[in-house]
Amino acid sequence: SVIDKVDGFFESWKDIADFKEILVFPFEIRTGNVMRDWNKDYMFGYQFLNGCNPVMIRKCMKLPDKFPVTHEMVKGCLKKGSTLREELQAGNVYIVDYEILKGVPAASSERHLTAPICLLYKNELDQIVPVAIQLSQTPGAMSPIFLPSDNTHIWMLAKMWVKSSDFHVHQLVTHLLKTHLVSEVFELAMYRQLAAVHPVYKLLMPHVRFTIAINAEAREKLIGEDGIFTKVALNSINGAGMGKLIQNAMKTLTYKSLCFPEDIKARGMEDVPNYYYRDDGMRIWEAIHCFVSAVVKIYYDSDEAVQKDVEIQEFVKDVACFGMNNSDNFPKSLTSREQLVEYLTAVIFTASAQHAAVNFGQFDWYGWIPNGPSTMRKPPPQQKGQVDMKYIMESLPDRRSSSEVLGTVWALSQTQKNEVFILGVYDFLLSDESSRSYIKNGL
Repeated sequence: SVIDKVDGFFESWKDIADFKEILVFPFEIRTGNVMRDWNKDYMFGYQFLNGCNPVMIRKCMKLPDKFPVTHEMVKGCLKKGSTLREELQAGNVYIVDYEILKGVPAASSERHLTAPICLLYKNELDQIVPVAIQLSQTPGAMSPIFLPSDNTHIWMLAKMWVKSSDFHVHQLVTHLLKTHLVSEVFELAMYRQLAAVHPVYKLLMPHVRFTIAINAEAREKLIGEDGIFTKVALNSINGAGMGKLIQNAMKTLTYKSLCFPEDIKARGMEDVPNYYYRDDGMRIWEAIHCFVSAVVKIYYDSDEAVQKDVEIQEFVKDVACFGMNNSDNFPKSLTSREQLVEYLTAVIFTASAQHAAVNFGQFDWYGWIPNGPSTMRKPPPQQKGQVDMKYIMESLPDRRSSSEVLGTVWALSQTQKNEVFILGVYDFLLSDESSRSYIKNGL
């Protein structure tokens, strides 16, 4: 009956394999590799490098006191004859810490959030694999450190909790805050402070022109009170929780974190192998930087010219004082052509390459629901007791949430029919003799 079908819509899945029921052609093809290997430790670690949220992982040279992992715990995962201290000093240990989820309230008593910490290790195959997981920020008897040597189901569940936390941070911080909302700040400041004939206005316009409209839609249909993330997809976290998480994230948001090379360096990720997000990102950053540098040299013949451009100075000040709430983490003025080039490169990179990196792969990774649970319906385990598959299935999203998430990440991963797959069209560069000459000579 119809009632039976509706009732079943809110039921748990019976087994991991049952998630395939919502993956009809061509969805199954897109998620095939993830479906096959999602529960393998190498795939879990790989996603911190090249998945939807490749910005959380950082090199760990010293374990924080709140995460008391010992050599005895992880020695079975390390290179033979090596100690944890030696591997830390060699730069082979990495950490992912979801501290910004601490204190974020869950939407209800039937939904649960936590702030896990995960330790990863670069093994002799150059794979990044998890070696320890703590599902809170406070160690103790009720917050054990889970290990690969534990019961298969408890280790699987611990990894699911990390991935669920990563889903929330990715959607609301990496994606929403650090690309959409930050780009909106730049766009608004541009409209307020730069004349439409200003070359920097024309340089930025192709990259930010739809941001405000897209964000207005997102506020209503995704994260609003009746939005699909609030009601279903992210129903572990309500409006108050989203606000708290964004506030926590704003404390760590800096201008330098938007400068791609600086962010990679700050996280100690310059040399880790197979980090394609870094490799591709550096190439794109350098290409944008080169182009912006050439444009800036056309219109500014000296550092003094930048200092005297009132519109540029007011633009930068507007971003820091109004968009970022008078943040000391963002510059309030620019004093050189070099600073202007970096600033404009950061704006363009954030709205284009960075957004593409954290948005368009969502279906590939989240289409297989167990790989990135959008909500957890059971509390995180507080001891290494018996966890079976039934408990895991009762923790994962139910049939309705799974279906809604699948549709949402599919929609978010699509490009528009009129998408322009180049980094801007700049007709204004052909409008005067100096720029035409510069372009003719290879910019």
